[in-house]
Amino acid sequence: MDMAITKSAKKAHRQSLKRKVRNIKKRNATKDILKEILSLVAQKKIKEAEKLLPQVYKILDKVAKSGLIKKNTVSRKKSRIARLINKASKAQ
Repeated sequence: MDMAITKSAKKAHRQSLKRKVRNIKKRNATKDILKEILSLVAQKKIKEAEKLLPQVYKILDKVAKSGLIKKNTVSRKKSRIARLINKASKAQ
């Protein structure tokens, strides 16, 4: 890793490291909640999955707003999760 020379470059580097940590936490939280809702559907716990849906939407929207994941990717994920839950609830 190159050492920053100017004061502003040092500050920019510190900021980028903080942002990297924050982005990793957000990305992991997003992945965790998506895995959780998929496992609930797999276990046929549809009611719990439906209760978790607004929380999933909120996290995905925040991630899209910050630019961590693209808007269309978030829309696709939300659509697929909703469709999966609907399909599972009709199958019961």
